[in-house]
Amino acid sequence: MRRLLLWTLLVTAALALAPAALAGDEMYIGAAEDSAKSTDLVEATAKIDLALLAGYDAVRLTAIWAPGRTEPEAEDLVKLENAIGAAQLRGVRVVLSVYHRNSRTTPTTPEARAEFAAFAAWLARRFPHVTDFLVGNEPNLNGFWMPQFNPDGTSASPAAYLELLTATYDALKGVSPDLTVIGGSVSPRGANNPTGARQTHSPARFISELGRAYRASGRRRPVMDEFSFHPYGENSSVPPELPRHPRSNTIGLSGYWRLVSALGRAFDGTRQPGADLPIVYDEYGHDTRIPPEKASLYAGREHATTRPVSEAVQGDYYRRALA
Repeated sequence: MRRLLLWTLLVTAALALAPAALAGDEMYIGAAEDSAKSTDLVEATAKIDLALLAGYDAVRLTAIWAPGRTEPEAEDLVKLENAIGAAQLRGVRVVLSVYHRNSRTTPTTPEARAEFAAFAAWLARRFPHVTDFLVGNEPNLNGFWMPQFNPDGTSASPAAYLELLTATYDALKGVSPDLTVIGGSVSPRGANNPTGARQTHSPARFISELGRAYRASGRRRPVMDEFSFHPYGENSSVPPELPRHPRSNTIGLSGYWRLVSALGRAFDGTRQPGADLPIVYDEYGHDTRIPPEKASLYAGREHATTRPVSEAVQGDYYRRALA
């Protein structure tokens, strides 16, 4: 399992405060991990206790929307209730990631967007102690969002995702204006090739086109309170400080200011904050090699390009990433 870090950091705090002040109330750290979603409350609580033992104060859970649904299925709801209840009992912050499963279920019609937004709002009403909602997952990749491009080669997914984000923002704020709507969850790389076999957008282009679509919409309200990003390295052996290759459009942890600049160019001067948006890294991780004594617990084969590391290196990378 990939152990993923989650934290948010106000950009304005990064600019104004001394480094020692950054690890204060504005920062939280956890795991993107669904193992606490169990039909057994005892098991769910045990999983949350493991998060606490690891030093985490937050957990990102997923709620998968499917076409035609405006609320979770019964079993999925029980699992969410147990995980969220256990987290509340232990004082662990829950960030709920609401998205569709794959590109075949992309909510691109007005009806589908309305269903998705109603689904998110239903969850907000059902779980009033959850105040952080992620909307969508990696909309710049064809694995989660299609189409990425229009027939003429122009961008399609940023404007379509904006419509989904807008509808969901308004639905969630209708439940409570105090809810935090987190947009983006953008992948760190993409090819920008509308004729390629795998159609994807680079993060910089996706954010730029998202801002263009927002400006063209004429909207006078924001569509997100924070922006989420997945700053994975090229593979698990890449250290967090590695600067980008000059010919790469990847944005990793070391590209923080490139991300801030892209948001500023896209949104500054509008009602949607840009360069001063809080940043949520809701997925980041390094795969580890499987211990031989536990190999029987695993199935399949890891792709060679993953380049997993030892647990000691993983721990060192995470320490350096947080620093």
